[in-house]
Amino acid sequence: MAYKSILTVVMGGTVEGSALEAAVAMAEAQDAHLEVLAMGVDTSAPGYYYAGANAMVEQQAIERARTEAQKSEGAVREALKGAPVRWSVVSGVAQIGTIQQLVGGHSRFADLVVLSRPYGEGKTAADEATLEAALFAGHVPVLVVPEGKTVTAPQKIVVAWNMSSEAMAAIRAALPLLKDAQSTNIVIVDPPRHSADRSDPGGELSQMLARHGAKPEVSVIAQTLPKTSAVIARHCEDQQADLLVMGAYGHSRFREALLGGATRDTLESCEIPVLMHH
Repeated sequence: MAYKSILTVVMGGTVEGSALEAAVAMAEAQDAHLEVLAMGVDTSAPGYYYAGANAMVEQQAIERARTEAQKSEGAVREALKGAPVRWSVVSGVAQIGTIQQLVGGHSRFADLVVLSRPYGEGKTAADEATLEAALFAGHVPVLVVPEGKTVTAPQKIVVAWNMSSEAMAAIRAALPLLKDAQSTNIVIVDPPRHSADRSDPGGELSQMLARHGAKPEVSVIAQTLPKTSAVIARHCEDQQADLLVMGAYGHSRFREALLGGATRDTLESCEIPVLMHH
């Protein structure tokens, strides 16, 4: 299976800081159709009517978002002139509370969503909401790409394995890339002593991937740093990996927002593309 429908989202009236370039590269490598959602976001009001709201102010906010969406669509069309892929672009407007419906509705028909990293300079709550909408409403794997990075045919892939359903979903979604990579390193951080595969950590997963044509190897490493995400990031650096595959939000999004977690920590700090699924 290959990715034949790839979606990316552009906001802010410009393609700067978006993952458009990375999405084009992936679509070309996979011979896929690229769909772009040019989204304008109204951040001034919640996604429902509230007593005492000024209808004129609300209308002005929606018009600003619509103008932003149109500017984004124009920027996308200009950027994709002569692009070596089949592509289409649609525009849409959402409030923060309705991004899930808009992005989720588009992403559920994609094989892969390519997005820029949702944290860092210039990023807003809309970027995080877009990622979560694709994962939770679209039920689709998401390739998160740091600014200035692309990934088409990664040759050294690290798979973060903790036996969770989220990790397995990400691995299955990454099979089109894993089977063509030069190496797939399955990293297990401090496996529990009483796990089902304690005598052969990662053995069954390695066998499964080998049957798909991947070239897996297993690394069992100790948690030598306070955060698991930091341990995995250092391992990716040691492996000179160009892609990390991991499950997303094994804990609730609310818990991770308050206390942190592997998903959020990785997205905030990882310097290579991350393919994740929930």
